[in-house]
Amino acid sequence: MQKSKALSNSYNLQVIYEDNHIIVVNKRAGDIVQGDKTGDQPLSEIVKAYIADKYNKSGNVYLGVVHRLDRPTTGIVLFSKTSKALPRLNKLFAEKKAQKTYWALVKNTPPKQKDTLTHWLKKNPKNNKSTAYKKEIPQSKKAILHYSVIKKLDNFYLLEIQLETGRHHQIRSQLSSIGCPIKGDLKYGFDRSNKDASISLHAKSLEFIHPVKKELIRVEAPLPNDSIWKACLD
Repeated sequence: MQKSKALSNSYNLQVIYEDNHIIVVNKRAGDIVQGDKTGDQPLSEIVKAYIADKYNKSGNVYLGVVHRLDRPTTGIVLFSKTSKALPRLNKLFAEKKAQKTYWALVKNTPPKQKDTLTHWLKKNPKNNKSTAYKKEIPQSKKAILHYSVIKKLDNFYLLEIQLETGRHHQIRSQLSSIGCPIKGDLKYGFDRSNKDASISLHAKSLEFIHPVKKELIRVEAPLPNDSIWKACLD
């Protein structure tokens, strides 16, 4: 166990759960899950290198990307280590049988203590931004989330969020549309950036049925090492 921990530290990875078929990591702000036009090394390649090193694999390492998180967000990312598990996990997510819970910090007072938000989101690929509309418009996709205020901090509100749909920038866009942009999220209306260019949105927990073992798996990602996030646990 200690050897595995030391190895993950050398790759700057926080592995939350791992078995023969899946691996779950706590993504840092700034990491991209898959390669993009920036050419930066993606998290998927770092995880592959970690697996190759840990298990002394000389050939290509199989790794399937099940879902993604936006670059400035933190928290749980699930990968498949086998071709057997990947389509089963994809089916779980497509059928909305994976329970994802997020935490977000917002400055403004939410309209309600608890609510369900329904919008139609339209993505603009030119600025990589989604706009939330109250009514359906051409090329828009329905987006539903549930939020509740779980703590009032000195200057922020801590929201817990469950998604019913998984749209582009869904949480960021929908919270912004009710006047509650996420701390640090300049793109969606917050007034200043976080020092590390992150936004205060964290994929905190994930619950799903294991694709092979058929048992319930629940994983939780520790919060970022930040004074405001730490205040959420006090």
